[in-house]
Amino acid sequence: MAPIRRLVLDVLKPHAPSKVELAREVASVSGVSGANALLLETDRDVENVRLVVEGDDIDVEAVEHRIVDLSGTVHSIDEVVAGEQMVDSRDIPQDWLPP
Repeated sequence: MAPIRRLVLDVLKPHAPSKVELAREVASVSGVSGANALLLETDRDVENVRLVVEGDDIDVEAVEHRIVDLSGTVHSIDEVVAGEQMVDSRDIPQDWLPP
């Protein structure tokens, strides 16, 4: 099966643990080489975070379990890159049609 190389997750989490701790904890999951936690929105009790995870063979279930262990919830998986190489996404307008 093709390895997962990048995940972009929409995560809802309480203020504690911090985004720093969230990124560190997720970065320590098997197959993960790095994690980036970007604050999208903050509320009185929770934060909405975009979590970008990269690695050679990411264990998706282990990443999701680590987030849940930290009292977070994965709202959606917004991007997945799988295969032997990284493929960058391109912004293409939704109504664009090739010539």
